[in-house]
Amino acid sequence: MTDVGVTVPDGLLAALRKAPHELAGEIRLAAAIHWYQQGAISMERAAETAGMDRAEFLAELARRRVDVIVVDERDLAEELARV
Repeated sequence: MTDVGVTVPDGLLAALRKAPHELAGEIRLAAAIHWYQQGAISMERAAETAGMDRAEFLAELARRRVDVIVVDERDLAEELARV
């Protein structure tokens, strides 16, 4: 695994009431959810990025009320046109 350093304002830690190690996990999860929703990465890769297994990631998506199934509008239109 590659380690990437990210600099954040000190005020962010205070605003979120998170310790630096907690913020790192939160950033990883937020990025994983974002990239998953964008269709850039699979659910398996998103879970790995978040440091979770697939079931934990699914539970976290549900807890945050994030759609589990991501449908691209263009792909959906193409599928409907075939019917």
